[in-house]
Amino acid sequence: MKNSRLNHLKDEELAALYVETQRNLYFEEIYERYANKVYRKCYSFVYNQAKAEDFTHDIFLKLIIKIGTFKETSKFSTWLYSITYNYCMDQIRVNKKNIEVALDGNHDIIDDNEDEDLMNMHEHQLGKSLEKIPSDEKALILMKYQDDFSIKEIADTLNITESAVKMRLLRSKEKLRKIYLENLMVFALIILKLVFFWKK
Repeated sequence: MKNSRLNHLKDEELAALYVETQRNLYFEEIYERYANKVYRKCYSFVYNQAKAEDFTHDIFLKLIIKIGTFKETSKFSTWLYSITYNYCMDQIRVNKKNIEVALDGNHDIIDDNEDEDLMNMHEHQLGKSLEKIPSDEKALILMKYQDDFSIKEIADTLNITESAVKMRLLRSKEKLRKIYLENLMVFALIILKLVFFWKK
């Protein structure tokens, strides 16, 4: 049950109080605020309810251990989502036995005007397109456009350079845009076929 007496406290204050007192009610309030959000992010990687619940459970266990290292250089939510994305990507890498190949960090410049195209994509079709790109690319897109991570925050989360983040974002957006347009074309062809069918 959510503790209404704690509603007025900011996330950062709750974290500090928990670290200072080790009283469960402060951590429980954090859990109440974020469990569902963390679960939804986990689910967007695995599309499996049981796995997403397991991931969420593990992330909050990790949070209990790591919360003492939280420094208020970023929002608590940004810090928690960093843990979430890293955990999900690590698990998927382990499961698929993938070895990440480091990108050359000398790339630079990403045209933020292109972000408009991404934001104008129809939400449902965008969601379906996201399902088709690799988990590390999906994480980049979600961090930047769903959770408003800065380039620096993404770089810190993934332990890569800011220029590498920009290049990966550019590639991920291009891939997402291509899949999105392909989905739209398929949808348009189905509509055309239906129109011709009913005209017969």
